Parts: sequence; structure tokens; C-alpha cells
Amino acid sequence: MADLAVLFSEMMTRFDAEAAGDTDAVFQYLIDGEAHWNVAVCDGRCEIKEGEHSEPSVTLSMDGETLAEVMAGELDGMQAFMEGRIQAEGDIMEATKLTEIFPVG
Repeated sequence: MADLAVLFSEMMTRFDAEAAGDTDAVFQYLIDGEAHWNVAVCDGRCEIKEGEHSEPSVTLSMDGETLAEVMAGELDGMQAFMEGRIQAEGDIMEATKLTEIFPVG
């Protein structure tokens, strides 16, 4: 399985506050059905924590390989969703902002 701490740490370094704009959302990740991470974006800031958030805007479920491929830019998140590799519950439109807020490269 991918090293989730490393992946989410890398995600933090890619945070684009300008692209986040007025986004106020919590992206809950469920990896391999057991690992929980949440990414809170609000007021141009980002906070990433391991664990479950009490009120996520959207929950994204996937396996570690899919997460690693999306974060590396090897797989488009929307494509992975359409292929069923990522499942989403909640405000799916918020999830479409992720590629702008956390650009690859």
C-alpha cells in the first residue's frame, strides 16, 4: 500500500491558496476501506489530518494505488471516478475543484 502520510504531505505542498479562493469544504478520504484522512480548505488555508472529520462535504473512497496515481498526475481523478475506481458521497461538485486547488507539477 502507498505511504499515505507521504502522499498527503506532498498534497499539502501543492496547495494553491489562490485557486482555493472562497472554497469552504472538507474532503474526506477513505483509503482501502480503512484509512481515513481529511483535507479541510477554508479562507485560503488548508489543513490535512489523519482521521475522520465529523462533517465532511464529500467523501472519496478509493484504494491506495488509485490515490497514488491521481496524486502523481498519472490518472485523472474524473476519469478514475467514471471508471468506478473512486466512489464519492456528498457534494460531488466540491470534489471537482481538487485538481485546481492541488495542481500536479
